[in-house]
Amino acid sequence: MTTQTQTIVTRPSDREYFYAPRELLFKAYTDPEIIPHWWGQRGSTTTVDQMDVAPGGAWRHVQREADGTEYAFRGEYREIETPERLVNTFGFEPMPGKIVVDTTTFQDQDGKTEVTSTSLFDSSEDRDGMLESGMEAGANESWDLLAEWLAANQQ
Repeated sequence: MTTQTQTIVTRPSDREYFYAPRELLFKAYTDPEIIPHWWGQRGSTTTVDQMDVAPGGAWRHVQREADGTEYAFRGEYREIETPERLVNTFGFEPMPGKIVVDTTTFQDQDGKTEVTSTSLFDSSEDRDGMLESGMEAGANESWDLLAEWLAANQQ
């Protein structure tokens, strides 16, 4: 008999809310012209190599550090419900076969948007490895950059 367990890593705070309409947030996640403004860490640049925002469509982003080191990430869009939900795979190219399924929801909360992102890993070892890699700090930097972009681009 097998049992399933679920681990939830969360730190509730104002960070889950963006002071922008969800349509703009959804666009920031799905527009290849906007992605380079916020995706990645502050000291790097991001290039959208491929981004076909449709079920079955592929995406690939390349992050370049100041010293020229590049890291590539890729995935496939599985579900798109504009402007409420995105489901896509996420993989780090140097680690083939380690695929995560990310589900991101956008909930309108009286003029601000609650963003919830859930990552489903193949194993607890994969999950723990991702957490130990420093991905949390990188995600926080990306969301800070997203908040800054939103503040500067609301009409």
